[in-house]
Amino acid sequence: VTQIAGTVTRRIVPYIKEGDFVKRGDRIGMIRFGSRVDMTIPPGFEPAIQRGDKVYAGKTVIAIRRSETRKTSGIRR
Repeated sequence: VTQIAGTVTRRIVPYIKEGDFVKRGDRIGMIRFGSRVDMTIPPGFEPAIQRGDKVYAGKTVIAIRRSETRKTSGIRR
């Protein structure tokens, strides 16, 4: 996750540092006055959202581990 603040406000408030482990629902930081966040989804995960979707902090599932995708898809092996 890369938090990017605008050139005028530059108000990023990180709650974690690079390399920290986070779990579902953890807050990782805040950008005051809005801006953008770039996310890189690692290998082994599938995006659960699409470009342009609204996401909500601590609520929206961003990605699902591929093995979990198979379990929930109804395919039996």
